[in-house]
Amino acid sequence: MMTPTPHDLSSPLPPLPGHTSRGRLERVLRAGEFAVTAELNPPDSADPNEVFDRGAVFDGWVDGINATDGSGANCHMSSVGICALLTRVGYSPIMQISCRDHNRIAIQGNVLGAAAMGVNNILCLTGDGVQAGDQPGAKPVFDLDCMSLLRTIRLMRDEGRFLSGRKITSPPQVFLGAAINPFAPPYDFRPLRLAKKIEAGAQFVQSQYCFDIPMLERYMDQVRDMGLDEQCYILVGVGPLASARAAKWIRSNVPGIHIPDSIIDRLEGAENQKLEGKKICIEMLQHVREMKGVSGAHVMAYRQEELVAEIVHESGILKGRRPWTRENNPDYEAVAEAIETVKDQSEHPIDPEEAVAAAFEEH
Repeated sequence: MMTPTPHDLSSPLPPLPGHTSRGRLERVLRAGEFAVTAELNPPDSADPNEVFDRGAVFDGWVDGINATDGSGANCHMSSVGICALLTRVGYSPIMQISCRDHNRIAIQGNVLGAAAMGVNNILCLTGDGVQAGDQPGAKPVFDLDCMSLLRTIRLMRDEGRFLSGRKITSPPQVFLGAAINPFAPPYDFRPLRLAKKIEAGAQFVQSQYCFDIPMLERYMDQVRDMGLDEQCYILVGVGPLASARAAKWIRSNVPGIHIPDSIIDRLEGAENQKLEGKKICIEMLQHVREMKGVSGAHVMAYRQEELVAEIVHESGILKGRRPWTRENNPDYEAVAEAIETVKDQSEHPIDPEEAVAAAFEEH
């Protein structure tokens, strides 16, 4: 059996009482800190460096990185693949699962595989219809929906069983999430929908983009009246708009995104519309930060990921807290040195277990 390194970047953190995962995001939220997550734009590529480069811009600014699963019903690098790469270098991914593309057998297998790689957070989604993407002839699956997906993974985690009833020898330790949209009609139904997702197993939720603070406040009033903010961590989605033209296109072509006329008018009146879009996002974040019942923010800067650090910093929402940042791991360096020593001293094949053991005998 290979000797584990004490501070292995890819290993989960030590378990804590009352936690269902061994990840950072759950720890931050349970500690009462305002959490920040972001979304990685998945590459249309098999080059792992494209994932590493895109993840690096979030270093030290977010508590979790969403790995999207065929967002918009378009094909990109898979969520499982992105998570495998992110965990390899020590990031904390939130793996999205879309029911559109996977049946229950594939989903349960992916959950186990992801947990084995160190994925501690899973976001359960029904998924956009295939007609929304660039391959409308694809066959949709929808074997499960977000509610049954939440219940399925909760069964695997809490009871150690597959849907078939077969036993899981080592259940996945994961923090379960779902998506919400307070900004789409019917508005009065949205808190009830959240309640159903919590009942199904959601421990945290991430919302669609917020560009309308009064609308969010009305939603949160209902959520607080129902006590849902005490049963689930709510992260509100925000993001910068590049221009008034982009805002108009999004409002007309992307279902579920509400952008008031006042926002578009403000962009149109700005000398630098991209900068104004960033300012609007910062203001939204600052409002959200002070709203009772909101536990964090989900920053979605599509094709503007480099702005996330600036937005989080300039908004002041972290109030001095510094999210985890990836650093060089001295344990890995010790192993590398030990392997080189063994190479120099022997012509025989290197046993990784012996190399690791030698590293920690020396350190």
